[in-house]
Amino acid sequence: MKILISGASIAGPALAFWLSRGGHDVTVVERAPSIRPGGQAIDVRGAALTVAERMGLLEAIREHATGMRGMSFVDGDGTVLHSTTEETLTGGKVGSPDVELLRDDLARVLYDATRERAAYRFDDSLTALDPESGEVGFERAPGERFDLIVGADGLHSTTRRLAFGPEREHIRHLGTMLAVFTTANFTGLDRWQTFYREADRMAGLYSARDNAEARALLGFYADGSDFDHRDREGHYRALEERFGADGWEVPRMLKEMRLAPDFHFDSMAQIHLPSWSRGRVTLVGDAGYCASPLSGQGTTLAMVGAYVLAGELGRAPLPQALAAYEAVMRPFAEANQEYALRVDAWQRDPQGEPPSIEEVSAAVDLKDYGWARE
Repeated sequence: MKILISGASIAGPALAFWLSRGGHDVTVVERAPSIRPGGQAIDVRGAALTVAERMGLLEAIREHATGMRGMSFVDGDGTVLHSTTEETLTGGKVGSPDVELLRDDLARVLYDATRERAAYRFDDSLTALDPESGEVGFERAPGERFDLIVGADGLHSTTRRLAFGPEREHIRHLGTMLAVFTTANFTGLDRWQTFYREADRMAGLYSARDNAEARALLGFYADGSDFDHRDREGHYRALEERFGADGWEVPRMLKEMRLAPDFHFDSMAQIHLPSWSRGRVTLVGDAGYCASPLSGQGTTLAMVGAYVLAGELGRAPLPQALAAYEAVMRPFAEANQEYALRVDAWQRDPQGEPPSIEEVSAAVDLKDYGWARE
């Protein structure tokens, strides 16, 4: 089949990997001029570890592991209130088989593994599509017809909007806003994370790339329903207003955010659709079933979703394959969305042990789609 994938972060290149091995003619279109830099540290865990191993990429992924040793919580004066080397905020264990790495490092591993098999079209995006005929319009390239169009373009998916309607009909904001961006490692962190919390907001720093730089986080509770993800100056002002009186390293972080080339600010949100497919269009990863970063499972859902979708396309004609993909993935996606809500509730009122991520990270039947192996 001639297949178009919109989005070149994690789900898109992961899907391109399997589809190109299955003999399909694959094009990946990406709005950015190259693989996007920045983003949080993410985790390949549970079922995604199995997928990465079947891809033959697990060792390459492990080579980019952050090697984080632990974390501390501090007050406004920088005094350490609590430290741990055994658990993260979502209950995952340091030293487990899970691999933590930077989002852009994983995207690069997947891109390098697919760029000679799939055609990548950067600096372009969809402007129109017909789910029934497969006709697609692009911002720059001439229109084309595809047998299948896959939206792997994230929370604010253009593919989803064109095929399924406005984002507001499918998004559920969880009441938290989060910014992430790269800074200098100005506190001298050594494979370490440090967090500062007030009642309704959090700031954090963690070292990256062998301590050569750091990633900064600024998050706070807010409704998010009127949030415009394209208003960069509005994002800066909102963070400065919310964090302007805080201590610790927050004043420096607010200065650094305006200089960061990879500043990203968004609402913690989920995507809920009654069906992920319409005609010749389907969705994978955050575009179809975002659980929010609160789940810690976005990467796993993206990699597993790509594997299952490609596998089912190799077993049956298009309509049946898309139905089978959803039958496998929907219970897994919904379990992780529900898990994110429990994490959110625990973070707001941390009573008892945090929810255990192990119960959902591998809760999917990973068939061995042997046709995709070389």
